[in-house]
Amino acid sequence: MEFLTNEKLTIVGAAGMIGSNMAQTAAMMRLTPNICLYDPFEPALEGVAEELRHCAFEQVNITWTTDIREALTGAAYVVSSGGAARKAGMTREDLLKGNTQIAKELGENIRTYCPDVKHVVVIFNPADITGLVTLIHAGIEPSRISTLAALDSTRLRSELAKYFRISADEITNCRTYGGHGEQMAVFASTTLVAGRPLSELIGTKMPVEDWHALQQRVVQGGKHIIDLRGRSSFQSPAYLSICMIAAAMGGKPFTYPAGVFIHNDEYQHILMAMESEITADGVHYKDVHGTAEEHALLTESYKHLCTLRDEVIAMGVIPPVAEWKKLNPHLE
Repeated sequence: MEFLTNEKLTIVGAAGMIGSNMAQTAAMMRLTPNICLYDPFEPALEGVAEELRHCAFEQVNITWTTDIREALTGAAYVVSSGGAARKAGMTREDLLKGNTQIAKELGENIRTYCPDVKHVVVIFNPADITGLVTLIHAGIEPSRISTLAALDSTRLRSELAKYFRISADEITNCRTYGGHGEQMAVFASTTLVAGRPLSELIGTKMPVEDWHALQQRVVQGGKHIIDLRGRSSFQSPAYLSICMIAAAMGGKPFTYPAGVFIHNDEYQHILMAMESEITADGVHYKDVHGTAEEHALLTESYKHLCTLRDEVIAMGVIPPVAEWKKLNPHLE
C-alpha cells in the first residue's frame, strides 16, 4: 500500500471534530504513514488517537502530543483547525479577535519549529484573515500557505443540484470568490448546469429571485448546518482541507478556489479566495473572469476583508502593512 509521501503531516486542533475527521480522512486517503496529532486538550486528544488506532489502519503511525514543539518539529505539512468554533448566532467575523491571536501563535511556532514546511492549510475562521496572520508571522513564501474557501463553492454546487434536481456531478465549475464570510461573491457566469451556462438559465429556467435566494443560501450555508445540527460544519471542511494538503503532497491538483495571498494591481496585501490551483509547487492564483456585476461583488468582498485586516492591525496582532517585510521578507 503506497502513500503519497512518507513525510510528517501535523494536524493542529486534532481533539476537535474537524481535526479528528481530518486525521481519519488523511489515514483513509493514504497520504502518509506519519501523522502527528496536536491539541492542548490532552484527554480528548488521547481519545482521538486511541480511536484512530482502533481503526487498524495498515502501516499508519499515529502519534499525539500536547507539546507544540514536538508536534511541528520536522513537519513537512500542517493543517490547522485550531481556532474556536463558530456557534449559533455568530458570524465568522465574530471570531476575529481570539482566533487571530491563535493564528499569530501558529505562525510564530511555524517560524520557530518548521520554517521549511512545504505547505500549510488554515481553516479556522475567519479563514482569510487567520491565514494572512499566520503567513505574516510564519515568514514563509505565500505559495506555501492556503486557506479553506472551497467550501463555499461546493455549497453552491449542492444548492444548484437540489434546485435543478439533477446529480451534483452535472454541476461544474461552481465558483465563489473573495471572503469566506457574509460578503463572499457568488458567481453565476462560470457555472455549467448539465452542460448549459447557468447565466443562460437565470431568467428562463430559473427566476432571478430564485437565483438571489439561492445565493443567500450559499452565503448562509454554515449557519444552516449549525441550525440543523446544533454545531458548526466538520465533515466537509475536514475532507476538503485534506484534499488541499493531498494536492500539495503531489496528489490530484486541487482546483476549487482556495484562499491565497494576493498582491497585484487591483488587490493588495490581502488573502482571499481566487481562481487557483494547489499542486506540489504550492498554491498559485489566476485571474478571475466574470461579469461587471460579479466583479463589483468581488471588489466589495475585498474591501470588507481589508476592513477586517485593518482591525487586526489596530489590535496589534499584525503590524502595519508597510512593516510586514520585517517579519516576512517574502511579502511585498
